[in-house]
Amino acid sequence: MKIKLFLVAFASALFMTACDAPKVDLSEVTIVYDASDDPLTALMAETLAGDIEMVSGLRPAVSTEPADGPVVVLGTAGGSSIVECPEDIAGKWETYCINTEKGRVEVVGSDPRGLAYGVFRISEAIGVNPWYWWSDVPVKADKSPLYGEDFVSDEPSVKYRGVFINDEDWGMKTWSERNFEKELGDIGPKTYDKVCELMLRLKANMLAPAMHTCTGAFYSHPESQVMADKWGIMITTSHCEPLLINNAAPTEWDTAVDGEWNYLTNGDRIVKKFDDRIRETAQYDNIYTTGMRGLHDEAMKGSEDPSVRARTLEKVFEVQRQILEKYKGMPADQIRQIFVPYKETLDIYDAGLVVPEDITLVWTDDNYGYMKRVPNEQERRRSGGNGVYYHLSYLGTPHDYLWMNTTAPMLMYEELKKAYDAGADRYWLLNVGDIKPMELGIQMFMDMAWDIDEFSYENANTYQAEWLSSLFGNKHKDSFQTILDEYYRLAWDRKPEYMGYEREWDPIPSNNELMDSDYSFEDGSAQERLASYKTISDKCEDIMRALPEDQATALFEMLGYSVKSAYQMNLKFLMAQRNHETGSREYADAAVAANDSIQTLIDEFHAIEDGKWDQMISEVPPGFCAKYQMMPELVSEPTERFKLPDFLTYTEFPDKIDIFSSEAKAPFRILEGMGTDWKVLQLGEPLDDARNPCNASSDRIDISFTPDALPEGSTEITLCISTVPMWPVYEGRSNSFGVSLDGCAPVICENIVKEWDEPWKMQVSENRKEYVVTFPIDASVREHTLSFHIGDPGQLIQKVTYR
Repeated sequence: MKIKLFLVAFASALFMTACDAPKVDLSEVTIVYDASDDPLTALMAETLAGDIEMVSGLRPAVSTEPADGPVVVLGTAGGSSIVECPEDIAGKWETYCINTEKGRVEVVGSDPRGLAYGVFRISEAIGVNPWYWWSDVPVKADKSPLYGEDFVSDEPSVKYRGVFINDEDWGMKTWSERNFEKELGDIGPKTYDKVCELMLRLKANMLAPAMHTCTGAFYSHPESQVMADKWGIMITTSHCEPLLINNAAPTEWDTAVDGEWNYLTNGDRIVKKFDDRIRETAQYDNIYTTGMRGLHDEAMKGSEDPSVRARTLEKVFEVQRQILEKYKGMPADQIRQIFVPYKETLDIYDAGLVVPEDITLVWTDDNYGYMKRVPNEQERRRSGGNGVYYHLSYLGTPHDYLWMNTTAPMLMYEELKKAYDAGADRYWLLNVGDIKPMELGIQMFMDMAWDIDEFSYENANTYQAEWLSSLFGNKHKDSFQTILDEYYRLAWDRKPEYMGYEREWDPIPSNNELMDSDYSFEDGSAQERLASYKTISDKCEDIMRALPEDQATALFEMLGYSVKSAYQMNLKFLMAQRNHETGSREYADAAVAANDSIQTLIDEFHAIEDGKWDQMISEVPPGFCAKYQMMPELVSEPTERFKLPDFLTYTEFPDKIDIFSSEAKAPFRILEGMGTDWKVLQLGEPLDDARNPCNASSDRIDISFTPDALPEGSTEITLCISTVPMWPVYEGRSNSFGVSLDGCAPVICENIVKEWDEPWKMQVSENRKEYVVTFPIDASVREHTLSFHIGDPGQLIQKVTYR
């Protein structure tokens, strides 16, 4: 932004001092706009009037005629005759200009959404947070809200920005069906009206609607598209919904009537579905997923040969683009389209699939936060550009994480920044499950997409605590940082949903059963984990008790519920484990009490605002195969029946080398906010050219250490090097680095792994890949030097232990 203010969108004081401009009492204004302007301008006039009323108790008049006295004038470039477009925003994408003179605030948008973002800047400045409805963030009352600044925005960092409501079966669906929209009994226009308002307030511009079989397809309720259009929100769809067709919904594709979803054998029927949908929706401004997969999240039907599948998809592209041209009335290269190389379609892409140049390639993470691929040099030159599809929530193997937001902010920043720097700046879509309780992750993602330059390796980990303190008081900032650091660190080692240690859809049946953990009451790691959770749970409770009731409610929704529930889930399983080890009834009772507390917290959430969120929160996916929500079996005698198999445990030695003791100079960097000890050592910039890690004189960082526990006469030392399980940045690269001791030839560490295989499942379950390396050592020398050599830049070292 032209005025650089970190977190400016959340601190009213910063808004009011952004520049020296006269102040206008918004409770006294008339809001004026041109009746011939875009319909979104009229909606923004009424919305701003409503926001001012929430703050002051007085609703300003809204008029399409000139008004006496103080005014707020709204208009878009080329759409309004009562404003002039400043040169600073002319012809730009979604920008705005705010000018304040005595008694007059003027907001001009380069386009309708640009105007809306300018209006919501004013709303936030006077105390209306984007989450005022979705998280019950209290509006700051002020009978005479003063506003005045001169401000010009830059274009967003990412052109298309939005969320995907997914796996909604146990949250958004039940809440809409049984509570918020029970007259319809489904997620429909009333829900999407609220969702799209939130999107616009967060400076998003697109939405991928819920699409599971349990939910009526988005277009089965036509008014839902009308609601999105009303708020200026484009509809996009997931990787498996070509041309806005949700084939997971029986109303869209019924195999009993329509036959197999197979382009080679049933192409005419499929093409007719495409044709009908685009004909029905051509008047709307949407983003079209091209290509096709199988039904829902299944692989493409027909040949399993990727090269044969590639030729089929190329035919599909051709037909889809002809349909778009026919109904949109413009060349295909002027119509917004995406292709998502996700799961098997990445293999098809790598087999030589030719994707039309103007289609945006949307690269995905591996569903667990690690980017599978970012654009290479050739892909960066595509006219359609590149984008990202990222997960805060996922249902799949080895285990789902649908319950709460546990993706470390630094990991999200590091991976998305890598993608952005590689050219993925056209389209960012975030899988958010049911929206609640993912608020912190959503807010951060949207702010990065809007202005990624406001973020850095230095502030990404502190962003969420800063944001919370802007809402609930700066005096709590240090406590928020402590809570968030511990909450995310504990989940980094093991997410709350994974504490039953069961797998989902694992080919070994016994792996799908509840098991005891690899935390030990013998070495104290289990007690330490529970103590850490109790500390942050208590600290969160202390803050909520110190806040006014309405603020405490909002904090509970966005943070308190997740922290306290995560503690109880860990307590349930670890007390059950101790019961298995001892047969003690005391531990069994503690496990049952923790399980009861989880339900109590859900009930507390559902009772907020007289049941406003009833049916929204659940830790349980009963229709699928996760079992962590269940009560583990309790015993009256010690048993090893639930002991974790050795092949599911990790290697770690008792003594640790402090790899952060040496100063990290470029191209090395220490990142705080991820890793088992909550910081990692980054070996170079991820997109730099690869080096030869075998070369002892290559870029390296040297770490001095003095081993404490080597037996007398030792001639060798064995290291366990724990790394963050990154994927190679793109085809042709790897994820290698070298490690050496006391100047010896480097040993190459390289994580050659395939998605869905056993090593990968282990790695994403606990965010680590471990290498065990043995070096000769001269035990008569006290101090030694451990060196890490850059191979493929960007690798992250999180811990080194030895024996």
